Amino acid sequence: MINKIEGYLAKTNVTSLNDNVFNLIDKEWMLITAGNTGSFNTMTASWGTLGILWNKPVAICFIRPHRYTFEFAEKSDYFTLSFFDESFRGILNICGSKSGRTIDKIKETCLKPLLTDNGGIGYEQARMVIECRKLYADFLKEDNFVVPDTALKNYPSKDFHKFYIGEIVNCYLKHS
Repeated sequence: MINKIEGYLAKTNVTSLNDNVFNLIDKEWMLITAGNTGSFNTMTASWGTLGILWNKPVAICFIRPHRYTFEFAEKSDYFTLSFFDESFRGILNICGSKSGRTIDKIKETCLKPLLTDNGGIGYEQARMVIECRKLYADFLKEDNFVVPDTALKNYPSKDFHKFYIGEIVNCYLKHS
């Protein structure tokens, strides 16, 4: 049984956030989670963006096809981005270095999943959960890199990320 998120985190308007998005994603990292209460996976990410596109607040996340979370992102209409304070760095390391194919990340980390309004999964311990509805997805393509030397060094095996643009439909903050 997964509890509803409202009892643990408060819904807020994403435009009222004061976080530095560069620190939020690059320094603090996030968990990308896709799936539903019956079956989901999460992974740590430090690449992505938050902003405005098509007159909507959006998040863009990147997932390599060999990651277990990729399977769930492909099947799901929604995904979440969960952010934690520094005391959860060890959990983020586990979720970024171990596969949900081989371990139960929830059991291993003691994360407590919560159900979002649209059936996504956030976490009770998170300080913020952003829920996104997929709008667009595509693979990065080698021929499209304008500065290939800079970008392609991240892809020695040519295992390009797929990116997912999601409209931010809900933002939840830890109760103060």
